[in-house]
Amino acid sequence: MKRTLRIGLIAGAAAALFATGTALSQDPPFGSDDDIAYAADLWTVLNEARLAGPDKILTRPYEGLEPHGFMLETLYDEITVGGHTGTVVVKRNYGPEGVSLEEVANNPSDHLAAITVMFRRADGYDSETGNWFWVKYFPDGSLDQNPAGRKLAGLVGKGADAGCIPCHMGAGEDMLFTTDRL
Repeated sequence: MKRTLRIGLIAGAAAALFATGTALSQDPPFGSDDDIAYAADLWTVLNEARLAGPDKILTRPYEGLEPHGFMLETLYDEITVGGHTGTVVVKRNYGPEGVSLEEVANNPSDHLAAITVMFRRADGYDSETGNWFWVKYFPDGSLDQNPAGRKLAGLVGKGADAGCIPCHMGAGEDMLFTTDRL
């Protein structure tokens, strides 16, 4: 019962996350042409580093919660995008609800729902958010979008009550819930 309630609350927050584009203004701080182009460059580098794509490095999945998925893999690395080297956190989000660790481990591609990424851009990108660039990809590298059609790349949720940034602000100054990994 507690787990169901917790998942329900988190799922409700996830629904709000994808509505952030309409809650902010006509021009939220994500999903611009520049954000979309940067996300495409980032996707290319993630594939080259084997953090995403058909040749991705596989790790042992673990149990997760929405909005990221019911089974997850999280990878940390340093990569270079557009001449800047920064930390990247790649979270592979597996589902649907009820999927087992064994099912995901044996057939990860069958259960991969999304890949959510935080990449620390150069100083000056957005100091309020630790210079993190946020993006949510589908397994093929295309970008997810909110109900208003805004692509989820850039400062997703900045200035809103829900979304990547408002959620991760709860993790502290570095915005990482897993700071011991770095």
